[in-house]
Amino acid sequence: MYSEKVMDHFQNPRNVGEIEHASGMGTVGNAKCGDIMRIYLDIDENQIIRDVKFKTFGCGAAVATSSMATELVKGKSIQEAMQVTNKAVMEALDGLPPVKVHCSLLAEEAIHAALWDYAQKHQMTIEGLEQPKSDIGEEEEEEEY
Repeated sequence: MYSEKVMDHFQNPRNVGEIEHASGMGTVGNAKCGDIMRIYLDIDENQIIRDVKFKTFGCGAAVATSSMATELVKGKSIQEAMQVTNKAVMEALDGLPPVKVHCSLLAEEAIHAALWDYAQKHQMTIEGLEQPKSDIGEEEEEEEY
């Protein structure tokens, strides 16, 4: 069963859309379940995430985790955004069914992919950020849970 927060973010997702000329954009997916998540970041000169939007193709949990992830990074610094983990997304949503944990991993990886894109565009290194994978598979799910 889904929590009330998951249902709310699925039925009333926050920050849906695209940002033209985004500072950073990341796309990740899970080939096995078919979910695809894209996150756009607008980062100002002080490295604060001024705006964030997402587009997700997937199940209700994928939409809800995308929505919550955007809420968790909006207004935050790059380093604060780096601290948003799949567990933080799940906790903010009051949990996810075990079979939907991969959705929260997609949200974390999409944020990291957008930050990676930003770092590449600005020839910079973000401490703790590794090149993201575009496909999140079963191995990662088991490691992260």
